[in-house]
Amino acid sequence: MTLTAIDRTPALVVIDLQEGIVAAHTDSRTTAAVKQATHLTAEFRRHGLSVILVNVTGRAPGRTEAQRFGSSAALPADWADLIDELDVQPTDHLITKRRRSAFHDTGLDTLLRDLGATQIVLAGIATSSGVESTARSASDYGYHVVLATDAMSDPDADAHRHSVERVFPKLGETATATEIIDMIEATR
Repeated sequence: MTLTAIDRTPALVVIDLQEGIVAAHTDSRTTAAVKQATHLTAEFRRHGLSVILVNVTGRAPGRTEAQRFGSSAALPADWADLIDELDVQPTDHLITKRRRSAFHDTGLDTLLRDLGATQIVLAGIATSSGVESTARSASDYGYHVVLATDAMSDPDADAHRHSVERVFPKLGETATATEIIDMIEATR
């Protein structure tokens, strides 16, 4: 479903735009998605709207399967640092997750409710993992979910397309960053 409205109190939630993940995905799709996601953050801030930046620092405690990177070596020190392009501001809210969904054991739902947010706009990496998991949780919690489809990327183009075309219409509304910004402009 395409975007029909911007609620009075939307919040932008940006998933996993951090050094270790973005650096591993240097393709043109990811570069374009990062550009759109950072543009959304700047516009949300300009309008005094909430920006929540999410990073991931590992996996759930107790998981025993082999690490994704094929070794038990520690990740680089800056792996979880948010990318410079996000231009983190003192007004931003930072959430660290250890699972795919930014809602699970993070306090994100409490933060959003404290902010009075009824709608979340999602962007980030990876479309079929962190973004989709967070969208599913947001839908379950009853938020009006908007997915900024050009402000997200996935290392698997088919998985990205499947999420955008098949999954997201069941969870919320989809729009480009420009369409979201235009609607914010029209309602402020």
